[in-house]
Amino acid sequence: MAGYDTCFEVSPQCPVELTTYGYYPNLGGNIFFTVVFGLLGICQTGLSIYYRTWTFLIALLIGTFMEMAGYIGRVQMHYNPWSAPAFKLQIVCLVLAPTFVAAGVYLTLKHIILTLGPEHSILKPRLFTWIFIGCDIGSLLLQAAGGGVAAAAGNDDFQMLKAGDNIIIAGIAFQVGTMVVCGFFATVFFWRVFKHGDGFAGEKNLDAPIISKWLPFVVGAEVFAYVTVLIRCIYRIPEMAGGWGNPLMQKENEFLLLDGMMITLACLAFTVFHPGKFLPSLRFTSKTRT
Repeated sequence: MAGYDTCFEVSPQCPVELTTYGYYPNLGGNIFFTVVFGLLGICQTGLSIYYRTWTFLIALLIGTFMEMAGYIGRVQMHYNPWSAPAFKLQIVCLVLAPTFVAAGVYLTLKHIILTLGPEHSILKPRLFTWIFIGCDIGSLLLQAAGGGVAAAAGNDDFQMLKAGDNIIIAGIAFQVGTMVVCGFFATVFFWRVFKHGDGFAGEKNLDAPIISKWLPFVVGAEVFAYVTVLIRCIYRIPEMAGGWGNPLMQKENEFLLLDGMMITLACLAFTVFHPGKFLPSLRFTSKTRT
């Protein structure tokens, strides 16, 4: 039977239709995402060094470069869909990378709350990173374990593939649940700010002034990044739930749009409106830590 242990290239005995994805990954689309994530990673590095946002840098740098590595794997699969190393590379990287971008969302939210007024938040600002990034790590470990199991199985050990699939689904579902809960607390906070506070004019706990007219854009970028990452995670649940090689998994256009493009837009929002520029509390100084 055709599998990654017996097939090393496309042939009459090992047709592309029998691979997990059932197609040659689109070369242009996957090169595009490889380049874009590489550029976003470089931009994030430069901006975070300039603004000294080291914690945010760790999250976004790992996220963008893991996405880049995943799409490098898909580019390699365009030339050889039966490449086991490329298959494993893209599984692990593209499953795990958005978790780090989500961590950037939680971290930014904490400092938006510190800026607009922590008294309006149900949770103390520091708990947003402790609780939600802690849950993010739990989700990461589940997805990493599932990705490792699936990658080790290839596509011919169906029992092992199913086990890895279920672990990944559990990790992504946990991530979606975490984001929904975080979204609830954020919604309550913003409602209280506009109902009882001074809106975007309410700058709190800042050592340096910021231009309040930019705050709506920062908040908008945060909400936009949150929604796009959430869309990606929701898409991944049915995509993985159907099992490896299911019809949804074999639709590349949906994958590139709902996975690759969503994470691209999230990282782009955090690059154009880099939190370090507008949220001084996020910057590392001798008095503050992120």
